[in-house]
Amino acid sequence: MTDYIVAIDLGSSHITGIVGEKNADGTFSIVACETENTFSCIRRGNIYNLDDTADHVGDLIKKLEGYLRGSYIEKVYIGVGGQSLRTTDHVESKDIAGGAVVTKDDIKELKERCEKYTPDLLDVLDIAPAVYYLDGRRETKPVGVPCKRFEAHYKLVIGRASIRRDILNSIRDRAKIEIAGIIVSPLALADAMLSKEEKELGCALVDFGAGVTSVCVYKDENLLHMSVIPLGSNLITRDITSLQLTEAEAEKLKKEHGSAILHKAEESEVISVDMEGVDRKIEANDLNAIIEGRAKEIVENVYAQINEVVEVKSLGSGIVLAGCAAELKNLPELIRDRCKAKVRHSAIYGGLVRGSDHMLGDPLYMPAISLMLKGTKSCVSHPFAEQETENASEAGANVDPTTEKDVNRNPTVKKESVKKNKRKTFSGLIKDIFNEE
Repeated sequence: MTDYIVAIDLGSSHITGIVGEKNADGTFSIVACETENTFSCIRRGNIYNLDDTADHVGDLIKKLEGYLRGSYIEKVYIGVGGQSLRTTDHVESKDIAGGAVVTKDDIKELKERCEKYTPDLLDVLDIAPAVYYLDGRRETKPVGVPCKRFEAHYKLVIGRASIRRDILNSIRDRAKIEIAGIIVSPLALADAMLSKEEKELGCALVDFGAGVTSVCVYKDENLLHMSVIPLGSNLITRDITSLQLTEAEAEKLKKEHGSAILHKAEESEVISVDMEGVDRKIEANDLNAIIEGRAKEIVENVYAQINEVVEVKSLGSGIVLAGCAAELKNLPELIRDRCKAKVRHSAIYGGLVRGSDHMLGDPLYMPAISLMLKGTKSCVSHPFAEQETENASEAGANVDPTTEKDVNRNPTVKKESVKKNKRKTFSGLIKDIFNEE
């Protein structure tokens, strides 16, 4: 049976859902991708309204199932990137008796200890690969090397305990969709966009979103730092509303005429804005002065987060930009001027996904695609396998198309029909039906 991975990215401006078919060579083919606007239920990357989020996810699932020819989505991978997420250091160690060599069991033991560690009032959402030290010396391949003291240094991705709880309460309990796994979106995006060489030379991935901006810093192939800044492009939009515009008008103006750098001119461009039939004139310099002020604040925070762990100029592969807000005109130039580093946009590696090349560089879809690439469990059920349907048809069985999934999503469906359907959709029980008759 073909594996289908389903992933949902909970963004502050929209939820994106994707279904990918896993090919024999490990690549994926995108089967379906849909979005839902989420201004009312996701704030700064976290679920704010449980019921609204459940409704949006339910609608998204129905749209995706429309591409699956009668199959059902049973479970989903959920991406998180809320403002409380950050990395923290954690060390596990042990003494090696008699200076014997480090074994795979030693590595397993320290990893299991790390997985049991729980910070106060926080939840561990991911654990980056460990960096090993033997008698104080760093060692990339510790197995087989003699030492007296063995240490494993981990980067834990932690966040508020409410992140996991709200996902379960909203999506599992209200939308009735099983959670296959919770994935840290910034790390998934980094793995899909950055090569091994870029991580080795040093690189920072900055994902500019509507509600938050996430920063992941790599050096020597290891994750040095991850943090989420509670500033995003929605703040720029709200700042523009000071020009007596609605948020919708401000957002449109930002996308069509906005610039992260104010280029003053003697005669500023005049922008016409149609407001309910009234033509208003706005100076481009006035608009971009507002945008530049907030953009500089966000960039300054990005610089501070990177510089906290490594000199920005030491990042051999520079800064890579992602996210819909990174499309703001002249933003790369603003970052380059402040950070004195190479800055570029990037895309998900095409070798990971077959076809759909137009989606691999589209910031709207990139987070969901990166989550899909992390999936390992098949998320789609096929209640009527071709052979079972054929057997039932030949036997003259009248199969009721109602399934238990329908009852979960629609309580008005009678449970009796579900039981009847369960008996008739399993080929192993068809003989029992004939015997009863």
